[in-house]
Amino acid sequence: MTERKVTHTQKDNDGDIIALCNPDETWSPILKADAIRDIESQSSRYYVQVGYNKVYIHVVSDQIKGKYLRTDPDCTDSNNLDDLPDC
Repeated sequence: MTERKVTHTQKDNDGDIIALCNPDETWSPILKADAIRDIESQSSRYYVQVGYNKVYIHVVSDQIKGKYLRTDPDCTDSNNLDDLPDC
């Protein structure tokens, strides 16, 4: 399984994440739907890294919003997808 470091996100006008990015990587940007497919098929794992700590990105299903991406809640905002710089 490939691991892909995410350093930026692309958001729509409502602030919803529509793509994951890392300007140093050839796979970037990747659309949300493609990242969801990669995670669910276990072909790739995506993560945010702060210092030495990796926080993996998960697919979450919501009855209203559908599937979306997020990191696990913890004590820092620096690894939250919403808080990453724009692509």
